[in-house]
Amino acid sequence: MKLNQLLKAIEIQNNQPSTDMDVSGISYHSQKVEEGHLFVCIRGYKTDGHRFLADAASRGAKVAVVEVIQEDVAIPQILVENSRSALAQIAAVYYNHPSEKMKMIGITATNGKTTTSYMANAILEQHALKTGLIGTVNVKNGETSIPSELTTPESLDLQYFLNEMAHNDVSHVSMEVSSAALEMHRVEAVDYDIVSLHNISQEHVDTHGSFERYFEVKSSLIRDASENSFAILNLDDTYSASLIEKTDANVIAFGVNSDKGTIRCKDLDLSTGRAKFTFEILKPFTVDDIEYKPSQFNVELAVPGLHSVYNSMVSIIIGLLNGVPVQTIQQSLKEFTGVPRRFEFIYEDKFKVVDDHFANPGNIKVTLKTIHFMDYNNLHVVYAIRGGRGAKINRDNAEVLANWAGELGIDEVTATSSVSHTTEKDKVTAEELDAFMDVMAEADINVHLYDELPDAINESLNKAVEDDLVLLAGCQGMDYGAGVVLDQLSPEDVKMK
Repeated sequence: MKLNQLLKAIEIQNNQPSTDMDVSGISYHSQKVEEGHLFVCIRGYKTDGHRFLADAASRGAKVAVVEVIQEDVAIPQILVENSRSALAQIAAVYYNHPSEKMKMIGITATNGKTTTSYMANAILEQHALKTGLIGTVNVKNGETSIPSELTTPESLDLQYFLNEMAHNDVSHVSMEVSSAALEMHRVEAVDYDIVSLHNISQEHVDTHGSFERYFEVKSSLIRDASENSFAILNLDDTYSASLIEKTDANVIAFGVNSDKGTIRCKDLDLSTGRAKFTFEILKPFTVDDIEYKPSQFNVELAVPGLHSVYNSMVSIIIGLLNGVPVQTIQQSLKEFTGVPRRFEFIYEDKFKVVDDHFANPGNIKVTLKTIHFMDYNNLHVVYAIRGGRGAKINRDNAEVLANWAGELGIDEVTATSSVSHTTEKDKVTAEELDAFMDVMAEADINVHLYDELPDAINESLNKAVEDDLVLLAGCQGMDYGAGVVLDQLSPEDVKMK
C-alpha cells in the first residue's frame, strides 16, 4: 500500500516523507519487522517502542511513526501526538476497515465480559449465523479459533483478525472490550453496531490511577457510540444507568430490580442456583424492520448464578437486536454451559461444589447474593488469597465476604496461599495475607490457613455433609481447585458441564 493512503488517517506534526513510498506491511514489535515495513513506536506499561526504533530500521523498516524524533536513526520518521491512536487508524485503513463489513458487538463490564460474549455468540450461532468471537479465552473465526494473548488484542492485531473474519464471511462478531484496550486506543477504529456496559466496580485502579478514571475510560465505549448503534445499559447498576443520557446511541435499558426501562426480568427463581425468570418487554422498540411490542417469554438458564441473569439479559437483547427468534434464544440459553470458573457447578450429588473466580468486590457481591438465594444446609468457603495484586484489593475482597457473613451463616473460612499452585507474579505477599487476616479478625471469623491448596480444599470436603454447599473462591490461586476436588471425589458422582 502507498504510504500516503495510510497517512490520510492521521494528523502529522512534521514534514511528510515521500508520499509515493510503498509500504509492504505494518509492525509495532521490532522483532516482527520485515523489509519495507512501516514501524510504529508505541508506549506500553512496561516498555517503550521508541527504544527499538534502531533495531526495527536494521531489520528493514522503511519508515516509522513516532512521538519523539531520533536523529541518530536514518529512516524517515513521522511525528504524531499519540502513536497508539495513529496505529489504530493506520491499521484500519491498511485492512480496509473490516469492522464496517460485519455486525460488531462490543461488551464491557467489570465482571461478566467473557460469559456475556460467549452467551451472545451461542445465541447468534443457534440462529445459524457465522460468528466471530474476540476475548479473554480465544479468538474465534467461524469454525476455527486460537488462544488469546490479551482480552482485547493490540489494534493492529485486532484489525488483522477482523479482516480475516470478513474474508471468511463472518457476519457477527462478539467482542470483549477491556478498560486497558480503551485506555490504549486498541479499539479506536472499530465501528460498533451494539455496545453494552452492565456493571462496574472497583478493579484495575492501579492501572488507571483511580476508580473515577477507570469509569471514565470504561464508559467511553458507551459515550462514544454512534447514533446508528444501540447501547444496552443496566438500571440496577448506578454507573451503567448514569450513561443513559450521555450517549447518542439508541438505549435499551433493562433491570432485574427496576421496571423503569425498556425491558425487565421478573418472577426470578434462583432456588436451585440456576435461574428461571420471565423476560418482559415493557416498551416497544424497533430495529431494522422488526418491531418489538410489549410482550413476555420464559427463560431457563443452564448456567448458575445471579450474575448469569444479568449476563443473559444483555445476551437476549443482543439476540433480539439481531433478529434472532425468541424460541431460538430460549433453546440456546437452555443449552449454554458457560465459561469455566464463573460460578461453575463442578460436583452435584450428596452436596454441591461451586467454583468461582471471586476476583473483586463486585464479582464477590453477586456470587454471595446468588448463594443467598440458594437452598442448602451449611456453606463451606475455601478462599485462595489473591497474590500479586496488593493489600488493598485483598482487604476490599475480605470486607465484602465479612459483610455477607451474617446473612450466609459464615463464622469460619478455610484460606490458602496456594504456594505450589501460583506463578512467581501471583505469589501471596505478607502484606496481602495480613490484609485478609486483619479483616477476618475484625469480623470475628475464624480462619483455617493452609500454605497448600489441596490441604485447604480437603478440609472443607471432609466437613461437607448431605445438602451442604462448598464454594471454591479465588483467582489465580484457585485455578487448580476443581481438579483437586475431582481427584478426591468418586468419578461416578461427578457431573461435569
